[in-house]
Order: sequence, then structure tokens, then C-alpha cells
Amino acid sequence: MEQKGKIGVTTDNIFPIIKKFLYSDHEIFLRELVSNAVDATQKLKTYSSLGEFKGELGDITVRVSIDKEKGTLTISDKGIGMNAEEIEKYINQIAFSSANEFLDKYKNDANSIIGHFGLGFYSSFMVSQKVEIVTKSFREDSQAVKWSCDGSPEYTLENVEKAERGTDIILYIDDENKNFLEEGEISRLLKKYCHFLPIPVAFGKKTEWKDGKSVETEEDNIINDTNPIWTRKPADLKDEDYKKFYQDLYPMSDEPMFWIHLNVDYPFKLTGILYFPQIKSNVDLNKNKIQLYSNQVFVTDSVEGIVPEFLTLMHGVIDSPDIPLNVSRSYLQSDQNVKKISNHITKKVADRLEEIFKNDRTQFEAKWDSLKVFIEYGMLTDEKFYDRAQKFCLLKNTDGKAFTFEEYKTLISADQTDKEGNLIYLYASNKDEQYTYINNATEKGYDVILFDGQLDVHMAGLLEQKFEKSRFVRVDSDTVDNLIVKEDAVEVNLTDKQKEELSETFTSQLPKIEKTEFTIDYKALGEKAQPIQITQNEFMRRMREMSAMQTGMSFYGEMPNNYNLVLNTEHPLIKKVMADIEGKEKDAVTAYAAESKTVRQLIDLALLSNGMLKGEALNNFIKRSTDMI
Repeated sequence: MEQKGKIGVTTDNIFPIIKKFLYSDHEIFLRELVSNAVDATQKLKTYSSLGEFKGELGDITVRVSIDKEKGTLTISDKGIGMNAEEIEKYINQIAFSSANEFLDKYKNDANSIIGHFGLGFYSSFMVSQKVEIVTKSFREDSQAVKWSCDGSPEYTLENVEKAERGTDIILYIDDENKNFLEEGEISRLLKKYCHFLPIPVAFGKKTEWKDGKSVETEEDNIINDTNPIWTRKPADLKDEDYKKFYQDLYPMSDEPMFWIHLNVDYPFKLTGILYFPQIKSNVDLNKNKIQLYSNQVFVTDSVEGIVPEFLTLMHGVIDSPDIPLNVSRSYLQSDQNVKKISNHITKKVADRLEEIFKNDRTQFEAKWDSLKVFIEYGMLTDEKFYDRAQKFCLLKNTDGKAFTFEEYKTLISADQTDKEGNLIYLYASNKDEQYTYINNATEKGYDVILFDGQLDVHMAGLLEQKFEKSRFVRVDSDTVDNLIVKEDAVEVNLTDKQKEELSETFTSQLPKIEKTEFTIDYKALGEKAQPIQITQNEFMRRMREMSAMQTGMSFYGEMPNNYNLVLNTEHPLIKKVMADIEGKEKDAVTAYAAESKTVRQLIDLALLSNGMLKGEALNNFIKRSTDMI
């Protein structure tokens, strides 16, 4: 018996649509065909358990094979198979009579075709000039049939001999896709898409080294782990199991800090394991390390919209059949199940972090430098997560001690409240470069937070919004007496002429630094305070730092760095300079400044304490210091 006919889509554009709109993702044909074979096998196992299949299951391995001479790639299973009627229903009619409506609806959406209305099988035509199906149903006395199609709407269907139940999909690879006849390429795709399928998948035989060469053995090369740890009960797993799985996913990586085992049955099904990776530096942030699966079939590692933005920094696996395959990102974001899953994952992460903090705070604090970026990112982008995380988010000071928000508020309330009743949180962004400023603050009895992470400047802004009557001020943004103003400042008793003379003296000797400007300021800080200090306005500096990470703020990034050169008018050395230049004309003041080692030394000391003295200027400073000694 040979039957000819047309596939049950009245339009003739089914194959052009598949090839045109899915070409960029053409490698997923292998995922579709192998997962179809696995589904057919699992259905047979179900029928067997229900008593609807009386035979022996036997070897149910799905096999993938290449024949380079024939130019074919074959996917074979021993599942339920099909008879002629089922071929007509599931292949020729593309599963439903509404296929035309489907094609019309999705013809412009490249991500929505595969996985709907049986079209997964038709992805094979993206890489094939002809496709054959040789299949035999598991039901008794079934006649094996062979279906063949060359990519046109016409097909042939004939009776054939086939000894065993199941289905062989034979792809005659076209000239543009010969790479799919290479073992290395198929191995890569099987590992990517089929690594955790629940039915064994074999590709070739294992090899061993014998007599100086690699030889093939009789043992099947099984490419997948049919029982990955996320499908097992947490009670049955040890820490070593989680660590081993992490190394399998991310070879050569350091051990993860913590992990969360997800296992939800209602109101949606969700399993998986999420890991907190160790982050060695503030810029060591790798996204797209979470793999999304649907019933152990790999879907994507771009999980934005499925997990909250801040959790894309985590690593691991999420598996949920409630997330549909191959839908567009906008559809994912509007899907109610996806929103519920995203919210649940956020809650589970917060629960786990709070549990670790409460049960083992010492361990939590030891790993804070790596954990901080996850927690801060979440607090900045997710209001609900902020509400949870404020209980265990830490502030670490320059002595390495860690405090919760409430603990730190209690610590500094007495000494760091200004005359307006604002609580001032002092912070440093670089412990070494800002050492002098930190030291001045701590000598005055203040405590200084270390904010050296790339998100810390954003956190300062967020916490100023959240904390009542509070400000965050970097220790080098003003002189130590003005960081926390507790009383009116001492008035500077200088005439406009004296200010003009001092400004000319020091401005004329300031080095030219690219995109850097200085403004002279005068303050009466007492005889024992530094004669000159360099400070930077908190608002402008913070805006510049934020602009480096945030689009739409590039304006601030283009502006020059503006520093204040603060002259302590009560210091003896400044008074001496004032006496030397008093009454002189501008040219004479400039000449004096150029010859004065004291002026140059004072400026260079201020630059040095601020990490701004480099190159030739630093070399000249060292020589001058030696001469003065």
C-alpha cells in the first residue's frame, strides 16, 4: 500500500515559514526530535504501569546516529510508535485543523512556532531536504508504516516491515547544513539541549585507549544524566552532591557559597537548584548562568523575565513545565505563571539568606563581600526583597566589623548626629587612598563604613530615601570638622584682598590634571588641623560615579572632577604665606609662589594624601623633600 497526499495545511507556505522564521535557531531541531522521542518512550512507560501495555519494555534507550555516506541523521526510539491513522492525525494534519489559524497568528513571531500544534517535528525541515518516519505502534498486530516528505506539501505513506515498536526519524541533511553530520557538532548539541533528559540517550559507543590508540567499545555512550539532583529530594542529598553538580555545570569554578533547592508542586510546578557563586572582585559578575528546563529539556540560559533581574547573577538550574517553550520575551513577562514563579523564587532566596544569617551569622559575615552584590542588587531593584533583606543586609566598617542597619544606627547615634538632628553615615570607598581622611574621622570618635563595591554608591542613595533623617557622606567630601556640623562654623576673618592673594598664590602652582578643576576655599580649622586639604562635593562626585553605571546620566560623566582646595587660615604655615604676600601685586605674588618651596610642598602634600600626586610631580616632590631635610 502506498498513499500519496498533501499535508493538512491548505496553504503551501508551511515549510518556507519554518525555514524563514526559525533559521537563526535551526539547531533546536535536535532538541525537538530527541525530546519527542523521549516523550514517546515515557508514554509507553505510563501505559505499562497502567496495564495498557502487556509487553516487555526492554531497552528503551533513545539513539542518535549519523551516516555520512548517506548524509543522514537518525533519531530512534522504542516508545509508543504510530500507525497510519496516527500519522495522518499528528503529522499530516499538524495535530489540529486550526493549524492555518496558528500559522497566520504566529508567522511573524520567530520564537513561537516550535512547540505548538505538533510543529516541533517540522523543525527537521530547517536542516533537511527530505525527512522519513519509519514507525510501528506498540499496540498488538500494528502495521509498520513509512512516511516520506521532501519539504513540499506532498507526502507518501506506505506499509513497511519493522521488527520492533517505536519510531525512526531519518533526516537527509541538506547541503547548507552538513555540519549536522559532524560528530563534534551533534555531541555539543546533545550536551546542550539533552543533557538531563529522563530517558537514556545514546550517541555512538564509548571509547578507550588501547595499544596506543582510541578504540570503540561495545558500551553505549550515554550522553545524559536521567536523574539530576534537582529532581531528587533534598533529604536524600549531601553537600558533596550539590558541590559536584555545580562543578559539572561550571567546570573549573570555585565552590559556591550557598545554594537553594527549589521544590514546589502548587500553585505551579517548579524544581531546581540556585547557587550563590563566589565573586572575587566587584566586576566579576556573570549573568546568564542559570539554565532553564521544561521537564528536563533545556530551553534557554537567558532567564530575564523568569527570575528577577538581580537573581540573574546566580548560577544553577530551574525546571518548570508551567513555562511554555519558545515564547517571546514579552509573552513571558505577561504570563501569570511566570510572574508567580518569579515572585516565589525571590521569596525562597530571601528565606534562605535570612535562615543562614540567623543560624550562622559568623559564616554569613565571612562571605558577606561576595554576597553583598546579590543582596544590594536585589534591594535596589525589588521593593519586596528590600523589605525582607533589611533584616540581614550588613554595613561593614573600615575595621572589618559588620552590623545590621539597626545595630549600626545604635552605634553612631550619639556621636554622629548633626545640629539639625540628621544622622550622618560616614563612608569611604577606598581604605588605602582615603586613609588620612578615615584616620581624621576615627580620631574624632566617628565610625566609617567601607563602601567599596560597585553598587555601594547606589545603595547610599537608596538608604538615604529609606532611613529617616539620615545622610551618607564620604569622608573626603569635606574637612573633618564639617563632615558632621554640630555648631555654627568659626568665621574666617580675611578681607577680599587677602583671599584674592591666597587664591593666586596656590592656584598658580596647582598641577594641570586632565578633566580636573580646583576651587579655593577658606576655613578656620584651628592651628593643629592640616594646613591644606582637598575635598570633593558629595553630590557631584556621587552623580559622576553613578553615571558610569547608569544610562541617561552620561551628562555627569562628561563633567570635570571639581575639587575644593581648603586652606586652613589658622595654621601657622598659611599665616606665614599670607604675611609674605601681603600687599604685593599679582605678578609679584605669582613670582613668590613659583619660588616658594613651602607653597609647592603644601600643595603636593595635599595632593599626595588624596592619591593625586603622580609621575613627574611625585618625583619632584621626593627630591624637594630630600633637599628640605
